Amino acid sequence: MPHSATGSGRLSWGQWAGLVLGLVGFAFPFVAPVADLSPSGNRMLAIFLLAVALWVAEVVPLHATSVLIILLEVLMISDRGLFSPIAGETAVKYPLLFSALADPVIILFLGGFFLADGATKFRLDRNLARVILKPFGNRPAMILLGLMLITAVFSMFMSNTATTATFMAVVMPVIAQLPKEDRFRTALALSIPIAANIGGIGTPIGTPPNAIALGALSKSLGGTPITFGQWMLGAMPFVLVFLALAYCLLIGLFKPVSERIELNMASTFDRRPKAIIFYVTFGVTVLLWMTENLHGINSNIVGFVPVVVLTCTGVFGVDDIQKLEWHVLWLVAGGIALGTGIAATGMDRWFISLFPWGKMGPFVLVAVLTMTALLMSTFLSNSATCNLIAPIGISLAMSGVVKVSPVEAGVFIAIGTSLAMALPISTPPNAIAFATGQVRVKDMAVVGAIFGVVSWGLFVWLGPWVWQAVGVLPK
Repeated sequence: MPHSATGSGRLSWGQWAGLVLGLVGFAFPFVAPVADLSPSGNRMLAIFLLAVALWVAEVVPLHATSVLIILLEVLMISDRGLFSPIAGETAVKYPLLFSALADPVIILFLGGFFLADGATKFRLDRNLARVILKPFGNRPAMILLGLMLITAVFSMFMSNTATTATFMAVVMPVIAQLPKEDRFRTALALSIPIAANIGGIGTPIGTPPNAIALGALSKSLGGTPITFGQWMLGAMPFVLVFLALAYCLLIGLFKPVSERIELNMASTFDRRPKAIIFYVTFGVTVLLWMTENLHGINSNIVGFVPVVVLTCTGVFGVDDIQKLEWHVLWLVAGGIALGTGIAATGMDRWFISLFPWGKMGPFVLVAVLTMTALLMSTFLSNSATCNLIAPIGISLAMSGVVKVSPVEAGVFIAIGTSLAMALPISTPPNAIAFATGQVRVKDMAVVGAIFGVVSWGLFVWLGPWVWQAVGVLPK
């Protein structure tokens, strides 16, 4: 049933509007079918329009929309659905649509969840944070730098939301030591979500949009186009540049009043056998991910290693498995299935024919795709944005109408969504920071807007060159 964003059980006016628009959009291709689309293409268009409305208005949870997409595709465009294909039309094999729930990218993300939850369970995140912060001393500017670097590193392997929740707990006692008139309190509170969002760019498992883009690319190209190490090589220069940009913004806009901040650096690592097994598994998995080019084991396969080791050794029990963020996996799966349906029914070719894409140069097109991702993600979920536009962008690149690599389109859309952080609704880490009461919407909007525009310009300008240099994009 529809859910309430406020938890009251009642839909807001915006949600009711989204529901009505979704149903109207779903019915439109049946009432007035598009002449240039096949019957299955029109049915796919109906599913797409419904998904857009439900994701934008969040009439039901995002992951619920994803699984609804899969069911509707099975019923409406598959070989076991309710509609028989016309002559010359091939229906999609229904196992292909259901397989989105166990796509290799889903397995990669599942392994990341095991590592992230284990880090929280054995307090590896907080203990490492305290240890790593020691060299940064007690000067406010250095503490801010240390917090941002550590948050970004953890966000590469943990969900942005979990990382923010963890490190907000670390930083709140620090904020409490500062006078209430000290604007540096805002800098500390904002540094955590900003660094978490930036850090998520760094690895394929850092944030759901990365996985969504990779899933869409693997379906379209019939294989894994980017290794774990290649993604990191291409993304890390920008993670460092974006962190430096955000750091300068925070220091420049919220200058500290206090000269020293004392931190409690006590830390005790769990030395129980299960904790040691987890530490070793974490280290080996990350090492295998980063050296994929040397040993040749696909990163998706490596992602299943912690799942097997941690369950077989009893480090993760049933309760631990139940706590995993399964809804995120369903959300990613819905995006993969949406891309599969769009490509299989010819809806992508029809959409491409609507606009004069060929008149856009490669640079302009990449800039437009990235900015579209950034603007949409400012008001929508990053994952929903990537789910909606990644399949279209990749299909456009594969059409040959424009001289842009499908990998470039997918990567730039995914990373573009992570640059949006101007509002509390832009991303869950922002919402967590805003909920502390230490951040005004005005401050978040100013920092987010400046960061978004500058980082977008840097990425669009330098991104193609960097990703070419690491061998991901053709020269």
